[in-house]
Amino acid sequence: MRILIVNGVNLGLLGSREVDVYGATRFEDYLSVLSNKFSGVSLDYFQSDKLEELVDAIHKGEGYDGVVLNPGAYTHTSLVLADAVKAIRTRVVEVHITNLFAREQYRRKSCLAGVCCGFIAGFGLNGYDLAIQSFLSIKP
Repeated sequence: MRILIVNGVNLGLLGSREVDVYGATRFEDYLSVLSNKFSGVSLDYFQSDKLEELVDAIHKGEGYDGVVLNPGAYTHTSLVLADAVKAIRTRVVEVHITNLFAREQYRRKSCLAGVCCGFIAGFGLNGYDLAIQSFLSIKP
């Protein structure tokens, strides 16, 4: 099984950005944990702060068995990313480190949740683990 993890805007700063909110672990370090735990799964990772690059990465998800997508703040504003998800046949799970619904009002809307096959929020980096498990346990 091949899974693509796509992280959006500001997520390249995990481990140093607002550690009281997002934690002190760099995503690259957590990716090693995921790779060890899911050794039978090929995990590819892409991160960008640029919307166009995220669209391209999502489109490349067509060749995968699943896409784990954390669009960061684009969650609340980007119909472009929602359209990119709709354009591929691959299942996409939207993941957020924090519980969006326990945060500011403007963060309580996702432009992508309705076009993804699932939505996971509030479990920290473990949300990525849960998304990968969903691809392994729920067949299309």
